[in-house]
Amino acid sequence: MRGGSPVATGPEQIFREDLLEVAARVRRGLDAEIPESAEDLPREEEAAAQIGRAAREERARVLAAGVHGLEKLAAGRRGDVDEDEYFGMEAIVLLEGRPAILVQGQDFASQPGDWALLDGQRPGIRKSIERVGRVEVSGHAELDWLGTGFLVSPFAVMTNRHVAAEFSRADGQGGFTFRQGMGVRIDTAEELGAPPTDESFEFKVTEVIGIHQDVDMALLRVSPSTRGGRPLPTPLPVAADAPADLQGRAVYVVGYPAADGRRNEPEAMSRIFMDIYNVKRLQPGTATALVPDGPGFTMTHDCSTLGGNSGSPVFDLADHRVLGLHFGGRFRSGNFAVPLFQLTDDPLLERAEVNWV
Repeated sequence: MRGGSPVATGPEQIFREDLLEVAARVRRGLDAEIPESAEDLPREEEAAAQIGRAAREERARVLAAGVHGLEKLAAGRRGDVDEDEYFGMEAIVLLEGRPAILVQGQDFASQPGDWALLDGQRPGIRKSIERVGRVEVSGHAELDWLGTGFLVSPFAVMTNRHVAAEFSRADGQGGFTFRQGMGVRIDTAEELGAPPTDESFEFKVTEVIGIHQDVDMALLRVSPSTRGGRPLPTPLPVAADAPADLQGRAVYVVGYPAADGRRNEPEAMSRIFMDIYNVKRLQPGTATALVPDGPGFTMTHDCSTLGGNSGSPVFDLADHRVLGLHFGGRFRSGNFAVPLFQLTDDPLLERAEVNWV
């Protein structure tokens, strides 16, 4: 596709259903939207309501253009699709084909189309969601959170090396310690609408178990927060072997996508997502390949991730084992993860007592 979708895949590859059915469903959704009026609102709320209405109108305009584009594709008229229609199709791919679903109350809303199948996996997905948190810091000069982490053993959280580098340093004795004046915690809530002072889902990071030399990985020791007192949940199951049919396999990511200017997302695309960043989301997609990368391999996937997803787990939708550790993406190309099933004998992961399944 033209344009700038981070998914980098066209609707013909994304949607399993007929493109005309996708177009009809999006059109029905647009027809069902009832415009809100700013009349009779208090003056202090009127401006905000007008801004919100303008954003919804822009979103509707973009999606309507995408519907026309899908209809042209379905009719074999790819050459007639204009730039606005390509952009609109990218929006539909992101919103329906590769959505970033808000997590609220450790749960998620049912989805239309292909991802209606998530309902059948809801119990397993909810268990996954509960064991993923935001890596938050105190004492950092610029940031109050850095990325995502997830529980992989009775006492250890996994995240990226480049996340841990923001709060840790070598101790001169072969290990790592916290930078002076800094503290770290894992918050498994941080959902849209959640109370900002709720500490019952927080766990304290007490030690940097280790930072991997070869892959973008770090292991952190955690303990229950003395303030919240909630015990650590059981760890996530980490895949000890690769699925036979990895390419094209349905997967999902859980994490905290952040606004990321490096991806040069158009302003209208930002409006489509209503500028809701930094909160917990469920991001389904597919594993796309296992590719050579130096001495090892990298797993690629097409879930709609952004910068704050650094350190997110990539789950197998079929059995909810963690297949990979997401560490980055490339605009218009795809997303990359460490294939954990290739590290079952790694000394650092053995020291962290990773829960291989």
